[in-house]
Amino acid sequence: MARVDWRLKGEWIKNCNCAFGCPCDFNARPTNGYCKGLAGMHITEGHFGDVRLDGLNFFVTVDFPGALHEGNGTLQPIIDERATPQQREALFGIMSGQNSAEGTIFHIFSLIVSKMLDPIFAPIRFEFDMPGRRAKVSIPGVLETANEPIRNPVTGQPHRIQVMMPEGFEHRGAEISSARIVSTGGIKFEVPEGHGSLARVTQTPQGVAA
Repeated sequence: MARVDWRLKGEWIKNCNCAFGCPCDFNARPTNGYCKGLAGMHITEGHFGDVRLDGLNFFVTVDFPGALHEGNGTLQPIIDERATPQQREALFGIMSGQNSAEGTIFHIFSLIVSKMLDPIFAPIRFEFDMPGRRAKVSIPGVLETANEPIRNPVTGQPHRIQVMMPEGFEHRGAEISSARIVSTGGIKFEVPEGHGSLARVTQTPQGVAA
């Protein structure tokens, strides 16, 4: 079956239960031996074939019993309730990994997730300030998460650090932040203070374009 061409440009958030500087980005084991977190984006410009996706939001919450590359993960998709049936089908077409080359983020997720929970369609409030290392996602009854600058433990002043990944499959560069998470959907967990990555990305079937 021929792959459908698609492109997602927008603002990306990845928050998890690990210590600042997510070990997964360094091919190291999770801080606590397991991974619970979320990832997703606000699409500023996007399409799947002829279906436009501009302005929509999508997220996933995940639960992995060990390192991500060991698989056996559980994932729940959360899709903007404003998406039309055609847009929902388009987003699932992207998230399934079937329209992506090997080694791209959605293809990798399709290999390491063994249990997919039913999707949730809900209103998603999205705030994003990458230079300020601040973001907020509110999905009432499902997910609440907020990012803010890491604080110097002595002075309390904001601390700034970036991670650059020239060959990254998730992003090429991200501002690192502190993240709070309360997940009350199908995957339930709470993180008072964990890792957060904020990035601007362009994802394609061939991987990150920018």
